[in-house]
Amino acid sequence: MSETARITKAAGTVGAATLLSRILGFVRDVVVAWFFGAGLVADAFFVAFRIPNLLRRLFAEGSLTISFIPVFTEHLYKCGREDAFNLARSAWWLLTIILLVVTVIGVFLSPLIVRVVAPGFFAFPAKYELTVLLTRIMFPYIFFIGLVALAMGILNALDHFAAPAFAPVLLNVAMIGSVLILSPYLEKASVGLAIGVIIGGALQLGLQIPFMIQKGFHLLVRSPIYHAAVKRIALLMTPAVFGAAVYQINILVGTLLASLLPEGSISYLYYADRLVQFPLGVFAIALATAVLPSLSRQAAANDMDGLRASFSYAIKLVFFITIPAMIGLMILREPIVRLLFQRGAFDAATTRLTAQALLYYALGLWAFSGVRIVVATFYSLQDTKTPVKVAVISLVVNIAFSIVLMGPMQHGGLALAISLSSGVNLVLLIWVLRKRLGRIGARDILHSVLRCSASAAIMGCAIAFAAMWVMPESGLSQWHLFVWVMGSVVAGCVIYAGCARFFKCQELGALIDIVKATTHKKHT
Repeated sequence: MSETARITKAAGTVGAATLLSRILGFVRDVVVAWFFGAGLVADAFFVAFRIPNLLRRLFAEGSLTISFIPVFTEHLYKCGREDAFNLARSAWWLLTIILLVVTVIGVFLSPLIVRVVAPGFFAFPAKYELTVLLTRIMFPYIFFIGLVALAMGILNALDHFAAPAFAPVLLNVAMIGSVLILSPYLEKASVGLAIGVIIGGALQLGLQIPFMIQKGFHLLVRSPIYHAAVKRIALLMTPAVFGAAVYQINILVGTLLASLLPEGSISYLYYADRLVQFPLGVFAIALATAVLPSLSRQAAANDMDGLRASFSYAIKLVFFITIPAMIGLMILREPIVRLLFQRGAFDAATTRLTAQALLYYALGLWAFSGVRIVVATFYSLQDTKTPVKVAVISLVVNIAFSIVLMGPMQHGGLALAISLSSGVNLVLLIWVLRKRLGRIGARDILHSVLRCSASAAIMGCAIAFAAMWVMPESGLSQWHLFVWVMGSVVAGCVIYAGCARFFKCQELGALIDIVKATTHKKHT
């Protein structure tokens, strides 16, 4: 199987599982919004959940997986399966010890962590104390999800993508169940939701074990506790903790500054970010997950021509998908927020303010997505220094824009700052990658972006016209709003596909291949 075919098949598998996870994630957010709204309790939970979730992005998915896969793949390619499995077992047991220590320290230092992450909460004792309590309950989540990330690296390198991609579904199910079953009977309802997070983490880890055994990897096999290659993984991971997760650090900066803004600002940013995460997760992260093992194999074999081709294929495809998604989210932002969240304690004013954050987050969707592919390429080359240097620049840009914009634009300024800094991050990364690899097909990539941008612009004009002349500003029932939004999405997809075919966008065929691969996977 060619690497392009491998990427296509893997992207279909990861994308389908991630789509299910995102749908359940929205159900989860709808339930949380209905039950908690966007006030004190919601702010406290989102900050508390963001702390272990940020650690997950930084130390687990954001760096551990992409540091482990290139080294593990190189050992598979050069040293054989037995040595690679010894490396994986060594990494597993050492990581288990580290995560236990981190969990204990995190629980003990939760008051200090909350003061650093959300300093504005300290002025409100009830909000601060609740956030500390929820942080302590949820901190062990990092233990489970850290091991899940390592399992993901092992399975992905062995060409199994379904179980790691499906794992977040179990987290969403556990959180939904906790709100509906536990929260109504607890004095502090948010504690039930926090317990659901821990249950979800344990379920995600439990799902990976049988599939690792199926691939021939057993944890309870006598092997050295320390493998020399673990040091290489650690050396790659150290700068990767910052460089590969700049978007999440930017979100943290936004949370810190948003805690100084009017109550509810953190929740507006959270709900808007969840909407942006839908196309980002289903398409961009799925493609980055799928392409990393292929890029790592090509780097291990010193196949630089193949690596350039895989990078070009992935970056063009991710832009082809995320540019129209960006336009669609910007135009339909308020109807989408109203449809998904406006019920119970989530009122019309909250919808309007959340849609404002969504507008500015959506502006950066192309950059958020592209960074995933470029960073994966650097990591396949076992180069973690370049992303961290660029990330420092990007973070400084984000802080500067945030301070300047949060005054006149409030929470919308924080969202816009993240989008602008991510654009700077992507442009600099591509410039350095071109210097590193030589020709990366930049002209072909640019032509592809122009064609899909023209198609997306035509699609956006059609949707905007429908929104202006067909949809009333208010008075629609939830059912009619659902029909209108879904109709707009379907019509937008049809228009975009038609324009893409007219402009001869080759990525349309690749997208069809991914859908076929996903359908074939379901049937078989």
